[in-house]
Amino acid sequence: MFIRKTMLAVVVAVGSMSLAHAADQGHGKITFKGSINDAPCSISADTVDQTVQLGTVSNKTLKDGGKSQPQTFQLNLEGCVLETNKKIVTATFSGTASTGNTKLLGIAGSAKGASIAITDGTGNLIELGKESSKLTLQDGNNTMLFAAYLQGDVKGPAEGAPEPVIVPGEFTSIADFTLAYQ
Repeated sequence: MFIRKTMLAVVVAVGSMSLAHAADQGHGKITFKGSINDAPCSISADTVDQTVQLGTVSNKTLKDGGKSQPQTFQLNLEGCVLETNKKIVTATFSGTASTGNTKLLGIAGSAKGASIAITDGTGNLIELGKESSKLTLQDGNNTMLFAAYLQGDVKGPAEGAPEPVIVPGEFTSIADFTLAYQ
């Protein structure tokens, strides 16, 4: 009798493990990240961390300070609840400055001789580390419009400075942004 009960327990245990194992038809992990800020607006999840594709640009286009086609991007501000003294927002972009033009964002990778320029929604250059033009906010949702393009470096101000060589290759660059409310 004891052997039968033991065998029955083993069969039930093995059967349960098989069912539990058969029920797992895939698994994974979900990580939730974010932050809480002290500001009148939230930054939408789809624009807080984004990639702007600048495309494949000919080195001939970038010669003598030439520019690629601007690619637009935006920062979406959600659920803005305006206080009387916080109705204007600006964005400041920071990152590694270009050695060819310190007002622009540098690139890393095998490509050389170009920098990334960031402009506001009207096409005005936003120098690295400087505030963008001001956007007057409204209660609710707001959008800050920007664009970025690749610009070829030009020779330095020193007489006889060599013309920068635009080296084809892959590049990346990272710009952080900080919003300031006034």
